[in-house]
Amino acid sequence: MNEHIKKFLNEEQDPKAIEKITSKLADLLMKNEEVGYIGVQKKPVTVLPDSVVLTNKRIIICKPKNLGLSMDFTDYNWDDLAGTFVKENILGSEFSFVTKTDLTVSIDYIPKIQARKMYTFAKEQLDAVKNSAAVAGNELHNLEPQTAFVQEQTQNNLAPTFDEVQEVETEEVMHFAEIIPVAQSGYRDEKQFPDANDTKEAPLSTLSQDQLFDKLQNYKKLLDNGLILQGEYDALKKEIIALM
Repeated sequence: MNEHIKKFLNEEQDPKAIEKITSKLADLLMKNEEVGYIGVQKKPVTVLPDSVVLTNKRIIICKPKNLGLSMDFTDYNWDDLAGTFVKENILGSEFSFVTKTDLTVSIDYIPKIQARKMYTFAKEQLDAVKNSAAVAGNELHNLEPQTAFVQEQTQNNLAPTFDEVQEVETEEVMHFAEIIPVAQSGYRDEKQFPDANDTKEAPLSTLSQDQLFDKLQNYKKLLDNGLILQGEYDALKKEIIALM
């Protein structure tokens, strides 16, 4: 007898059924999937019993067909199940389980000792699924406040405050005023960028005739260069001519 099927013959399982199932399971098992228990029907007259394979990932129902030449496999993942049940009868027991979609699957004529072992193994797997879900839920719950805090800090660091915006806007206006200074009399100064050493300009009434004429020429140059408007030039010209 092969060593790989001996561990599944502890509760009067049919050796031929176990050997046929295990030979096909090699191609059915997923990565890191291990068989935990195999239950086999024991009907009074049936020579082709159904079997139930319980692994650490799912339940596999194995049903022979075509006189045992082929077999149907149906599997159900543990996290899709809502519960498992065992009902002991006079001739064996009935092992059943219910999915979360209210589908009930039953296998009858399972020897009582096998049915009990299957129920115990199934209960352990369902508890493991519930515990994993609870741990994942707690981790997510603990992570949410931290995520919210990080998002809040990021938004606070990136978004400028109202005071900062006000300060920037004020600085821009001040710089603009420095570029184009305006005299108190209502017209632009003669120089766009006055020297730091320039002193306050003397009143026109204190200037000589030659100085007034030079002043008028300077204003004409400013007009020709587009540094003052025509109306400003006309007002300055009128004021100077009145003093000459």
